[in-house]
Amino acid sequence: MTESRTAPYGSWRSPITADAIVAGTVSLGQIATDGDDIYWTETRPAESGRGVLVRRTPDGTTADLTPAPFNVRTRVHEYGGGAFAIAAGTVIFSHFADGRLYRIDPEAGSAPRPITPEGALRYADFTLDRKCNRLIVVREDHGGKGEAVNTIVAVALDGDERGGEVLVSGADFYSSPRLSADGDRLAWLSWDHPNMPWDGTELWVAPVGADGSLGTPELVAGGPDESIFQPEWSPDGVLHFVSDRTDWWNLYRWREGAVEALCPMEAEFGLPQWIFGMSTYAVLDADRLACAFTSDGSWRLATIDTTSGVLTPIATPEEDITDVRSANGQIVYGGGGPDTLPAIVRLDPQTGAREVLRRSGNLTIDPGNLSRAKPVAFPTTGGLTAYGFYYPPKNRASSGRAAASRCSMSTTVAVLAMVAPTVSVLPTSGESSMSTTASTGHAISRTRVGSIPSG
Repeated sequence: MTESRTAPYGSWRSPITADAIVAGTVSLGQIATDGDDIYWTETRPAESGRGVLVRRTPDGTTADLTPAPFNVRTRVHEYGGGAFAIAAGTVIFSHFADGRLYRIDPEAGSAPRPITPEGALRYADFTLDRKCNRLIVVREDHGGKGEAVNTIVAVALDGDERGGEVLVSGADFYSSPRLSADGDRLAWLSWDHPNMPWDGTELWVAPVGADGSLGTPELVAGGPDESIFQPEWSPDGVLHFVSDRTDWWNLYRWREGAVEALCPMEAEFGLPQWIFGMSTYAVLDADRLACAFTSDGSWRLATIDTTSGVLTPIATPEEDITDVRSANGQIVYGGGGPDTLPAIVRLDPQTGAREVLRRSGNLTIDPGNLSRAKPVAFPTTGGLTAYGFYYPPKNRASSGRAAASRCSMSTTVAVLAMVAPTVSVLPTSGESSMSTTASTGHAISRTRVGSIPSG
């Protein structure tokens, strides 16, 4: 048993080192499903940070799909995300080195082959249109002078020497092109300078003609002061999305020309859209959604009955949940807790049975050396409320006097994890720590040991 010594706060020796944290770990990224197959990206420090696309089949076999030197990553909007898509076994991904799109047909054993030309084009946030044998994607053109030009384009799956045919243009930025299940309607988000996507975006829907062209678009929701996040279609043609029109990012649906709130709550069902491909909910079937929501800084998993609007929480050990997907009635998500490394988890919403498919590493830390965050709130300038997490000093081998405790943003950092917009640390050196964010009407997120970026 370790003997505790009394020492001044800030002088405690931490047994947690940066080398121990990163040794043998990977960063788990975007998750996708195709039938019973589950895909995700891994950023591997041992391979110079290369992004690798991984597939897990129903028999439990896990295999890399993208060989070296391919790096599954994109720089659209500079932050990237949404760097691959899968449908009916066909894989499309963006290669970071040249920005081109590549196709893989794993069952045929084919090597990645480019389907877009060399040049100054970048691509992200894909949706496959099987009816027209094409990919609908956000394209960023850096070939001209001045700012890059963003459009939504269609890229032929068999190869497109033009780099794509423009379907939507005119806005400064685009994201989230999503086809309805029957392929007859396309939804997307757009926004303009000076807005960021968490300030104000517009949700549009347009009919898709037999020749693949778009008809007259209809504005469904959003504007310069309303942020829309993650449009998704249900199998019966209902469009779901997240809006902050009440100053809380809540779930809504659009059907028969009307917008309806699904489950109004003082909680956040969305996130600041820093990157493409972020997902906080998934359609399980025509009557149910799986979702993640946060209040008091902690994320929870739940299902929503879209007929009654009833939300049913699902108990999980994770307190930070992201990249929620569905796979034949199962929920697949990324998550981690205050004392567990990030993982990709599959969960049965009927029974609660869960299986960890991949964990980012095997690091174990003595709970006696981990400080658990406590949510705090306090008044700040302009009549606003600031929210944060307080990490009290904790170290199994050391103790100190409470009167000597002080708050500091320059603690010895055991773990640094960012879940936008909050940066937090877990102190073991004996200094207390507090991470804060100003209130903007949106709750903050709890950090965990490590992080799962979305792409």
